[in-house]
Amino acid sequence: MNTEATTDGGAGILLVDDMEDNLIALEAALGSLNEPITRARSGEEAMKALLRRPFALVLLDVRMPGMDGFETAANIKRLDQTKDVPIIFLTGADDDSGYAFRGYATGAADYLTKPFDPWVLRAKVSVFLDLHRKNVQLERLLTQEKSDAGELSGRLAVLEEQLTDTPDVPALRKQVQELRHLVSRGRGI
Repeated sequence: MNTEATTDGGAGILLVDDMEDNLIALEAALGSLNEPITRARSGEEAMKALLRRPFALVLLDVRMPGMDGFETAANIKRLDQTKDVPIIFLTGADDDSGYAFRGYATGAADYLTKPFDPWVLRAKVSVFLDLHRKNVQLERLLTQEKSDAGELSGRLAVLEEQLTDTPDVPALRKQVQELRHLVSRGRGI
């Protein structure tokens, strides 16, 4: 599933590996998650994809020609636009044991060796996708809360101004009821 569409107004999964067989295996393991998957065959391609649109997660091969996984991760973590995107490093089982330490030091959220267990990979990816959805939901709630607070502040200012003039008690009562409703909506009451 190689698509540019995104779910929840947000992001999908970016797979970064220079080996076609590895990309096919990753897509097969993650296809049942029904999330948009984008491929990149190099660190450079990955950076271009990340700058074009948001991703919930990056699965990144350590060993690639040109910009390797560590350099790519360092570049991802350096940019404000991409610094919060979690990275799961993927590497061969015979690779240097220091790679895991180096991966975490570069900002990886997790580290898996190939060949990977598809169930474990799906479980880990699902956790990061859930976290992404919850973060998007939290951002929406915070935006709504800020909007409500601004409306509340503006309406209180109008009410204060009306109180300094000759008050129209029925109109003031109506405004107080509306403000109570606005406040209770903000508290989820």
